[in-house]
Amino acid sequence: MRRMLPLIGSHPGGRSAMTCRYRCGDACFHEAPNTSSNAYAGDVIAEALSRRSVLRAGTVVTLTSAAGAAGLTNAQGAGAAVPAASAATPAAGSGHPGAAARGLRFTPVAPNTTDAVTIPRGYEQQVVIRWGEPILRGAPDFDPARQSARAQAGQFGYNNDFLTLLPLPGERGHRLLVANHEYTDEELMFAGYDPERPTREQVEIAWAAHGMSVVVVAEERRGGALTPVRRHRLNRRITATTPFRLTGPAAGGKLLRTSADPRGTEVLGTLNNCAGGTTPWGTVLSGEENVNQYFGNAERVTDPRTAAGLKRYGFAGGPSERRWEEFDHRFDLAREPQEAHRFGWVVEIDPHDPDSVPRKRTALGRFKHEAAQPRLTRDGRPVVYMGDDERFDYFYKFVSGRRMARGSGRAAREHNLTLLDHGALYVARLTGDSPRDQIDGSGTLPRDGEFDGSGEWIKLAEGDTSYVEGMTAEEVYVFTRLAADKVGATKMDRPEDVEPSPRTGRVYMALTNNKDRGAAGKAGPDEANPRNGNKHGHVLELAEHRDDPAARAFSWRLFLVCGDPEQPDTYFAGFPKEQVSPISCPDNVAFDPHGNLWISTDGNALGSHDGLFGVATQGRYEGQVRQFLTVPTGAETCGPVVEERRVLVCVQHPGEVDGATFERPASTWPDGPGRVVRPAVVCVWRADGGAIGV
Repeated sequence: MRRMLPLIGSHPGGRSAMTCRYRCGDACFHEAPNTSSNAYAGDVIAEALSRRSVLRAGTVVTLTSAAGAAGLTNAQGAGAAVPAASAATPAAGSGHPGAAARGLRFTPVAPNTTDAVTIPRGYEQQVVIRWGEPILRGAPDFDPARQSARAQAGQFGYNNDFLTLLPLPGERGHRLLVANHEYTDEELMFAGYDPERPTREQVEIAWAAHGMSVVVVAEERRGGALTPVRRHRLNRRITATTPFRLTGPAAGGKLLRTSADPRGTEVLGTLNNCAGGTTPWGTVLSGEENVNQYFGNAERVTDPRTAAGLKRYGFAGGPSERRWEEFDHRFDLAREPQEAHRFGWVVEIDPHDPDSVPRKRTALGRFKHEAAQPRLTRDGRPVVYMGDDERFDYFYKFVSGRRMARGSGRAAREHNLTLLDHGALYVARLTGDSPRDQIDGSGTLPRDGEFDGSGEWIKLAEGDTSYVEGMTAEEVYVFTRLAADKVGATKMDRPEDVEPSPRTGRVYMALTNNKDRGAAGKAGPDEANPRNGNKHGHVLELAEHRDDPAARAFSWRLFLVCGDPEQPDTYFAGFPKEQVSPISCPDNVAFDPHGNLWISTDGNALGSHDGLFGVATQGRYEGQVRQFLTVPTGAETCGPVVEERRVLVCVQHPGEVDGATFERPASTWPDGPGRVVRPAVVCVWRADGGAIGV
């Protein structure tokens, strides 16, 4: 019998207190902002809808080649190669490497707590690019003893999360890597850091370490290594002080105006950028997530509407953790209460134009955006699926009212940069198809053998028209959570990354966990969120009615109910549980060229380090989970990119362990003892140069 590793710490999942503090402002230790009494998925038993007739009808959505390419392109980088940690013993029952779907035929890595990136036997790895490596002309090499804001503004940012690797026409053997930089760990970045008295230089370095990086990388002809091309004309840093344009129906509205921007159309910077997406027209989307933690003095806001909005979005208390409000009054809500409304959006950048102004798309709504990956309708309109990463918050989609223009000319480019400003915003209501007494919070499957049901997309707003009683369209876009509360959307267990399959069109959403499900005074279990105290999370699969991304109806099922396969409250699409790797706290998702779903984890509650897992979504191996790698001590696996011959991941916040500091690191990754712990991008490939997992 496989023995699971002991649990680490007492925070939700396997997170440290330091992670909770710096990444999300201790969100899980505050009251969940959603205190609405709207309906839940299991409260009403809908008319029987045969999910199988929709999910398994065999109809395959044919996406445009551009959309398919966008869904499968990703990111990498180059740096000094590092030796791979030896692959741990495979999980019990995982079998021979070939006993799996094509693309997943590798010897699974076992759960472990090795302070390294551990990969399968027969594979090699390389650190592509680290925090602080120079990418812009004039930027110095990284020197932890001589950090400066000016240097950081030209260097690769901190805590890389989302990653994508785009083609670069006209430059053979080169690709365009784009990465998000979610947040900063000041205690690990600065010697002698005093959280009660940060210096201006430390704060300005942190501003410059947030945002996004665009880096051209050169592909090695043999093997899979990638080398950053320093000072390339397309290389770019976007930071917390980069000018952005607010666009869409809420831009210029009263709720987005500040003393520095009385027109409500321009804002400085982007913050807490988590996952993202690539568009069929060649741009990159990035979701602003836990932005509430950067602002201080919410308790001093007196306007009732603004105060209610701040509370619903988790803005609370006096001074912020980082004390930025002491150095720039736009972060002081007592002085600029509406500055908070200018964060929490999906942003769009054009990585092929380093002089372009990035945009914040208000038509997609404001909440804690985890990601935004578009697909196209049959007539060429983009549809974007989005999760709001908070306990008991919601699942959304945006359907554009405009068709994508083909071609690379200026007119097509300018038209396509308007696609996400015009359309309809929806929120999901899910209904189970089993009687409520069969959903008891234990994770026991209902009598029909699956957690499944039907759903509807509820329209919130389109253009200047609100479909929510008592709210204007501007209020719907700026206070989207409150609008979703009013229409009775389904409260979910932290909806994170959402990706449509480029092969089938089915949509997969990672729900990471929810310690409060079923707690006193909280929402109880329902068929879409069937476990009380859900510490391991699950993955939901959705099929739009008639395979139409713009449809108002859908069917759904829980594809995976994560956790220890030896426990009865887990489910792997019906696959034999003795043949799967244990998986906990799914976060980011991506697809490989074979149609397999790859899942990175955040906060593994089974005692192992976080990792990257592949799972077949069709065929005889459907539901078989196989672990491909684990990351070092204190780290999270982010931004997976899975190509035919490469796998890339972001190793975020290595060494983020309670009590760790710059002087007393908890990890020696990536450069060994005596060196600064640095978030980085890692690339993995087969040693013989062959395709991944075949």
